[in-house]
Amino acid sequence: MFPDVGAGEFLGMGGGMGGVGAWAEVMGGGGDLVRTGAPNVVCSLLPQHWRSNKTLPSAFRVVCLGSVQDGTLVTIRAGNDENCCAEIRNNSALIKNQVAKFNDLRFVGRSGRGKSFLLTITISSSPPQVATYTKAIKVTVDGPREPRSKSREYGV
Repeated sequence: MFPDVGAGEFLGMGGGMGGVGAWAEVMGGGGDLVRTGAPNVVCSLLPQHWRSNKTLPSAFRVVCLGSVQDGTLVTIRAGNDENCCAEIRNNSALIKNQVAKFNDLRFVGRSGRGKSFLLTITISSSPPQVATYTKAIKVTVDGPREPRSKSREYGV
């Protein structure tokens, strides 16, 4: 997409276009991007805690900083030590202009009390690229809620 600008400049390591935030502008969204375990793959920031089977507040995007052909399949998987392969709906998308946009990505499987999922992002290029997003999202049956206070428990 931008052959004269290296991945380091997009990630904010060089002068370039202002770091990862520049990609948010290029993608047409205001969402923050986070680094993954792969040097040339970044993705949208997910909420820390979310309700099972609920639509995310914005579309999840994976941005390839290296050269990847349009139409390449990108797949997302989630798991942790309690739930090794969580159910996810709408977990595959095709690359267009270096961006894979996941519309209506839903985490159906729950991560467990106090646990977060690790996301594995697989880009089916040649050779395949695999990126990880650690502590990506905590998914529970009731989602984020107010903490219980002891004063209400005892009627004080």
